[in-house]
Amino acid sequence: MSYWPETVVLVTGAAGFIGSHLVRRLRLLGAQVHAVSRRARPARHGETWHLTDLSDAGATARLFGSVRPSLLFHLASEVTGSRGDEVVRATLESTVVASVNVLAAAHANEVRTVFTGSIEEPRPGNNLAPPSSAYAMAKWAATGYAELYHRLWDLPVTVLRPSMVYGPDQPDVSKLVPYVTLSLLRGERPKLTRGTKLADWIYVDDVVDAFVSAGVSDKAIGHTLDIGTGVTTPAYGVVEKLYGILATDSIPDFGTVPDRSHDIPQVGDIEPAADKLGWRPVTTLDAGLRKTVNWYASQECHEESHS
Repeated sequence: MSYWPETVVLVTGAAGFIGSHLVRRLRLLGAQVHAVSRRARPARHGETWHLTDLSDAGATARLFGSVRPSLLFHLASEVTGSRGDEVVRATLESTVVASVNVLAAAHANEVRTVFTGSIEEPRPGNNLAPPSSAYAMAKWAATGYAELYHRLWDLPVTVLRPSMVYGPDQPDVSKLVPYVTLSLLRGERPKLTRGTKLADWIYVDDVVDAFVSAGVSDKAIGHTLDIGTGVTTPAYGVVEKLYGILATDSIPDFGTVPDRSHDIPQVGDIEPAADKLGWRPVTTLDAGLRKTVNWYASQECHEESHS
C-alpha cells in the first residue's frame, strides 16, 4: 500500500472498460494517475487526462517526457469483433503501431510496463489456434513486440491476457451482458445468436486485481499470463442466468441473429498467474452477474427519477 502514493502511473486506454475501472482503483490506492485518451474526458476520480494519438510516435514520446511515469499500464487498442477486412488498418494502427510507440517510449524512459494482450491470441490454451479476427491478429503482434522489447532490450514488461470481461459500467452496451441486461430491464426482447460460443467469463474487479498485482510483482516481469477463471460457459448459459436473476417470464430468443463466424472456444490457464502474481479470481459467475445486474438496475432507476 505504501508504494502507490509515491507512484506516477500512466494508463492508456483509460476511457475503456478495464481502463476506467483500473483508474478508479489506482486513485483509491493513492497513485498519481495520468490517463490517456484520443478525446476530451472529465476527471471522475482525480486523475489527470491527456489527449494523445498513440499512433503518432512523436506525440507519444512527448507524453512520456511530460508525465515522466514510473509505471505504465497499456490498455489502448482498437477493440472490435468484426470479421470484415474494413477494420484491418484501424486495428493495425491503433493496436500494433500505437503499442510499438508506447513500448519505445517506455524503454527510452525506463518505465516499468504492464501490457494488455488478449485471450484470443494463439497460445497453448487454445492449441495455438490462428487469430480469428483482425483484432486478435493485432493483439498477437503487439504482444510479440512487448516480448521482443523485454528479450532484446530488457524492458521490464508483464503481459496480461484477459478473457471475456464483464461487469458494471461497460461502455460498449452492445456486448452480451449489458445488452441483454438493459433489454430485459426495459421490457424488450433481446435478439440473440444461438449462444453456443464457449468463453471464460471474468468479472472486471478480478481483472483489475490482476493488473494491480502485476504493477508490483517483480516475479511476473518477462512473462505473458492468462487472466481468466479457467472455466468456460456458453453464451446461452450466461443469457439464461441473466433471465433468471431478473425473474423474466419470457424465454430467450436464441438464433434470431446469425452466429459470428470463426469463433474459437477460449479458456484461461490461470496457474501461471497464480504463481507469478499471487492472484486468483474471487468472483463467481453467478455473483458477478448479480452485481452487474444490480448496477444497471440502479442506473435505470436513477435515470427514470431524473426524467
